[in-house]
Amino acid sequence: IAADSDPWSTMSYQAIARKYRPETFADVVGQTHVTGTLRAAMRKDKLSHAYLFSGPRGCGKTTVARLLAKAINCQTNREGDPCGTCDTCVGIAKGNYLDVLEIDAASNTGVDNIRDLREMAQYSPSEGSSRVFIIDEVHMLSKGAFNALLKILEEPEEKTVFLLVAENDETIPLTILSRTQLVKVNRLTDDDVHRGLSMSPEVDTKVVKMVTHRAEGNYRLALQLLEEEDPDAD
Repeated sequence: IAADSDPWSTMSYQAIARKYRPETFADVVGQTHVTGTLRAAMRKDKLSHAYLFSGPRGCGKTTVARLLAKAINCQTNREGDPCGTCDTCVGIAKGNYLDVLEIDAASNTGVDNIRDLREMAQYSPSEGSSRVFIIDEVHMLSKGAFNALLKILEEPEEKTVFLLVAENDETIPLTILSRTQLVKVNRLTDDDVHRGLSMSPEVDTKVVKMVTHRAEGNYRLALQLLEEEDPDAD
């Protein structure tokens, strides 16, 4: 199973994405109901062994999952929020932290891929307090792969957390849903998108207004559009 060598950025809009990349839960745009719940669970040490983040495209599902992976292993966790600056947070952001593995289920759909994952999950953490597996586009898994994943979730290894990401939780088998804690990520409002893009004084207010209208609540699309409109973009 191959993990993205730099899952925090994309080649198409790397410069803009890095400017707006959340380093802590407090930086996430428009999902306070989610980040507040996760921070509370971290503070109370009541994390589930498996979460399913569900919601529309471009609204922060995978971002929040990555931040939770940071928070779980952060060396200087601040009231449930990752610091974003310790060696662990920096390593996870760069995609080279051994105890956090991100898997694209759209490219790794088969049962053998999940069996490989099961083998990896049996090892103890090598750097942090827990091993965290982020499975993006989990709804793309085959039936056999879901069955293999179910076996992992039924008998989870100690100090192992699974973070599943999908657009629609209704596409996930009930057997998987029953063994995860569902986290609903909402489509952003225009005010949310506008507020997020306006955090940088470098961006022209007219451009922000136009991009916000065209994005229709999709923050990732807003960043792409902002890249196209930014004359200084790489």
